Amino acid sequence: MTVRLAFAILAMLGCFGLASAATIDCSRTYTLALHDHGLLYSAETGTGIDKDVADELIRRSGCKVVVSLMPRARIWQLIESGALDFSLSGITNTERDKFAGFAWYFSNKYYLLVRNDTGIRNLSNFEQDGKLQLGVIRSFRYSESANRLVDKLQNANRVSQAGGLAPLYQTLMQGQIQAMIVEPFDFPALEERKIREMSTILEFKDPAVPHGLIMSKKTLSAAQQEQWRALTADMRNDGTTRRIFEKYFKPDLASAMVNF
Repeated sequence: MTVRLAFAILAMLGCFGLASAATIDCSRTYTLALHDHGLLYSAETGTGIDKDVADELIRRSGCKVVVSLMPRARIWQLIESGALDFSLSGITNTERDKFAGFAWYFSNKYYLLVRNDTGIRNLSNFEQDGKLQLGVIRSFRYSESANRLVDKLQNANRVSQAGGLAPLYQTLMQGQIQAMIVEPFDFPALEERKIREMSTILEFKDPAVPHGLIMSKKTLSAAQQEQWRALTADMRNDGTTRRIFEKYFKPDLASAMVNF
């Protein structure tokens, strides 16, 4: 290949990239909310996977996007009402599909973190012991088996809800709950000596669950949602999403999460 031909190809690819970005409707200012959750975003440091993904989506789209921080429960309420355009790392279900569209960019599995002093070594034993309490983050949903467990224990008044990870860890350490549901973004906290020594991780035997950019159907048309899906897909296809995840995870785990 000649140097001139190589430059021509690069120029053509650059034009395609600009054309892709130009297809995003930037006729107004958008709103996007992050939530404080482990490696996805830390309010303390102002860093995280979702922050990096949001920055890249904003850069590629060329749109003005106002970014804020909110509890997850509040995010879902505003997405449904149309008072918020976007959030990140969301999973769908039948109810959410009515008011939100999604652009998938990673998937992950869920785990049950159980106190060792319960003597529990499998999921069914935890479910059957009526004295044990489960802690969850308000408005969070998980994989199929995890959701089934949460719903069953909720009906039995065995679920405690919190606004985020920090209070759940605290109640777990204090013995007010005996287990909580975690995912890979929580792993650094689980490596802390006190938590590691007093707990065991049990895996839900479910497939990895897709997570994505959340888009309000109240504020974005079907055509606009497709534009953002294409932009999100471009980030996965060119390796950008994988590189973001590799900042926070080992390469093999990062690859498994973004290649699904």
